[in-house]
Amino acid sequence: MNVGRSGCVQLRIVVLYIGSMPPPLHIGIVGCSAEGAALCYRTICVEGAALLGPHGHPEVSLHSASLADYVQCLNAGDLQGVAHLMLASARKLAAAGAEFLVCPDNTIHQAFPLVAPASPLPWLHIAEVVAAEAVARGYRRLGLTGTQWLVASSVYPEKLAGAGLECVRPSDAERDEMGSRIMNELVRGVFQPSTVTYFQQVIDGLRARGCDAVILGCTEIPLIINDRNSSLPTLDSTRLLARAALRKACAHLEPAIIVGSPAR
Repeated sequence: MNVGRSGCVQLRIVVLYIGSMPPPLHIGIVGCSAEGAALCYRTICVEGAALLGPHGHPEVSLHSASLADYVQCLNAGDLQGVAHLMLASARKLAAAGAEFLVCPDNTIHQAFPLVAPASPLPWLHIAEVVAAEAVARGYRRLGLTGTQWLVASSVYPEKLAGAGLECVRPSDAERDEMGSRIMNELVRGVFQPSTVTYFQQVIDGLRARGCDAVILGCTEIPLIINDRNSSLPTLDSTRLLARAALRKACAHLEPAIIVGSPAR
């Protein structure tokens, strides 16, 4: 305990969201693949403490249909089927008390135009979150990595163009090889050094084509690629979405000043 010249005890002041405030909004996670959903959930829980104090995080509920059901629809080009699965999760999460939704899976955002109008709850769109971060960090020309379905889709080109950004796709061969490694390894929790090297090579190629950052457009890619081993700055779609969910969940709260332990 420190005592100042006036004889007053000096105390550490901590700013937290606590007390009689309304609770943070309840976050609903529409899962698709286990690894991506787990990373999103873990990020919300761990980083929530910065806003809500030690061990604090908003209430979170997660629902996921079988990944096999999603893959069957994607292989058939059945976006209506993908939307049906996403909406089934959305309705279950709404019944569980969730107040808004996120989906830590870039690929199935192809069905978002079919999902949003029929959803019982509002959503954060993963590509909009990534685009906003790219603008904030001053990037202009973004390389895209992800599954073959995602890279071939309009999910990122449309959202990036709306923010005044360019989207650069890898070659068709690279797109297909990335998709194979994602679906046969990463979504199963298998992380091979050769796959890390392959993604690094794809990113090197995007850098050579003038990209100033790369989107990690599959929610498992951040498990093997980051700013430390990429030749381009990375936009981690999974963690960016989780952090956006945290900000939305806590946006209505006012900071409350509480007295902490004595200063040392």
